[in-house]
Amino acid sequence: MSSTSITPSIACIGVIGKHDNPLHISLFPPHTAQPSAHLEFSFLLNSSLDIFDLRARDRNRLDQDLGLLHAVDERLSVWGWETGTGTRFAVVLDMWGREGVQARGMGVREGELKPAFRALQTAYIQLLQNPFYTPDDHTPMAVAKGRGKGGAITSRKFIKEVERIGLAWRPGIARV
Repeated sequence: MSSTSITPSIACIGVIGKHDNPLHISLFPPHTAQPSAHLEFSFLLNSSLDIFDLRARDRNRLDQDLGLLHAVDERLSVWGWETGTGTRFAVVLDMWGREGVQARGMGVREGELKPAFRALQTAYIQLLQNPFYTPDDHTPMAVAKGRGKGGAITSRKFIKEVERIGLAWRPGIARV
């Protein structure tokens, strides 16, 4: 396969609650085949929380798009978005694409992930509109007091939509 046909792809999407608690993590090929991938991406998302906090404090910020949070290596980078309620979406991009082959000269410009983040926010808003989903049950204190349902979002509709967004996004796409 020629390196010119390789496009960056989404490797992981994480939804993080306002109390820095992970609500959902989806992995995408080729990372789904690795047995320790979920743990590794959990650590990667956790390591981006401090950068989220620093970017969120910027009073000159005009947008919910926090842009590139950090480049992990030549292959992976973490991008962020924060909702008005403090829920955070993190997208880990794989610059080698779904094939896992290193590409040369490919990149992602600032703002190219906005369609994916907007679609994620829309899916999250639809989840919040579900009368059977109570976000307060997913806080660490509610779980510690035995009132919560745990940290994970279990809505099949939401999980399916996150997976659709992760598989559909590519650089230059206007709408996901």
